[in-house]
Order: sequence, then structure tokens, then C-alpha cells
Amino acid sequence: MEVILLERISRLGQMGDTVKVKDGFARNFLLPQGKALRANEANKQKFEGQRAQLETRNLERKSEAQQIADQLDGKSFIVVRSAGETGQLYGSVSTRDISEIVTAEGFTVGRNQVELNQPIKTIGLTNVAIALHPEVEVTITLNIARTADEAERQAKGETLTTAEAIYGEDINDNARPDNFFDPNAEEGEEA
Repeated sequence: MEVILLERISRLGQMGDTVKVKDGFARNFLLPQGKALRANEANKQKFEGQRAQLETRNLERKSEAQQIADQLDGKSFIVVRSAGETGQLYGSVSTRDISEIVTAEGFTVGRNQVELNQPIKTIGLTNVAIALHPEVEVTITLNIARTADEAERQAKGETLTTAEAIYGEDINDNARPDNFFDPNAEEGEEA
């Protein structure tokens, strides 16, 4: 189906472009959300009549998004989650979680604006892109850790995915087999 785009859509086209898209994408996403019109003569004339209004509305939204982007770009957020000693999270951090974390800090970000290919499943520092507007994108840093104390250590550059890194270098000294058994004892003899 051919549609006229009413706003810029990434990987598809600019405002006013007539593009061919799959029928389902047009019917289920573009047309109901007001992002496009069917490409027929009546709609082409309607679009040309509204073009100036659409462009000014787009510029207003872009300038609002740019103001938020100036404050949000490069910011770091701490996410505390439970994880195993190897750094594997027991759950994951999804787009909804990221949206809630950023919104809790006073920025309005919807989960559909967070660009994440798959959920985050390990602790560490992760950069996440947020599209505030089709033409305005910012990158934030998520510091995912088990505790706020570990988050500070990670921010300084430590990697906390081994027991030694978490508990300290002497963790394994107390867990050596020779600390539990007397190597001089004979078999069958109890101490």
C-alpha cells in the first residue's frame, strides 16, 4: 500500500514522502497513529493544504525534544538488581524498566522511545539510545549493579563479575581444601 508520511519515520522516509509499505504496517501502525495517509488524490491535496501546519508542529515538537535532550544527554542512571556472582541478572532490564527509571528522575520518556534490541541481562555499564523525536536522539548510561556501593565501584572502572572482585582478593584463601583437612592424618583416623 502506498502512503503519504505525515512525519519523519526512521528507515522509511521524511514528511511528505510517498512510500510503499506492507499493508499490515500501514493498517495497524501508520494510519491509526496518524503518522500517514493513504496515497490517493484527495489525500495528496489535503496534505498539501496542511503541509505548513504539519511542518510548524513538527518544528515545535523537535525544539521541545531538543531542550529535554540537552539535559538528558550523557546522564547516568543507577539500576539496582539482584544478580549472581558471574554478573548474570536474575531478571532483566527492559525498555519499560528504563522508561520508569528515567521518568522517576523527572524526564518524560515512553517505553517506545527507548531503543533497545534485546533486554539487558548482565551487570555493568550500558549505553542506551533514547529517541525523543524522530530527529533527536540521546544516549544515556545505565549503571546496573547489585548495590549502590557496587554501582560506585563500577563507575570508577571496576569489573564486578568474579567472586574476587566482589568480596576481595582473600575470598578463596579461606576456602582452600587444606584449611578443612589435615594432610598428615591417615585415612580412617578421626581428629
